[in-house]
Amino acid sequence: QVQLVESGGGSVQPGGSLGLSCAASGSGNILTLFSVRWYRQAPGKAREWVATITDDNRVNYAESVKGRFAISRDKAKNTVSLQMSSLEPEDTAVYYCNGGYAQKYWGQGTQVTVSS
Repeated sequence: QVQLVESGGGSVQPGGSLGLSCAASGSGNILTLFSVRWYRQAPGKAREWVATITDDNRVNYAESVKGRFAISRDKAKNTVSLQMSSLEPEDTAVYYCNGGYAQKYWGQGTQVTVSS
């Protein structure tokens, strides 16, 4: 059974940086064969798309994170990362990775808290 697992969340002060990682178990290359997306959900808000990396490594970002976040893929490790910098309190949310055929698989989420 395929599972996506996020890691790397935590607490950081405004202006700080954090890196998130998404790994897959139960599938050898699901994170390389298909596009992978990061989403986030803040308390009381709907889940929103953050970034995408396609199977051929094209990237796209939500306007709110463009220039501050970077999504990348490590084929050797079969992971997808989200490097976040210049973090703002508005970035506080649970971050989820999503991938697989028809965007079938979701991780359990990792909390990111930006606060002074």
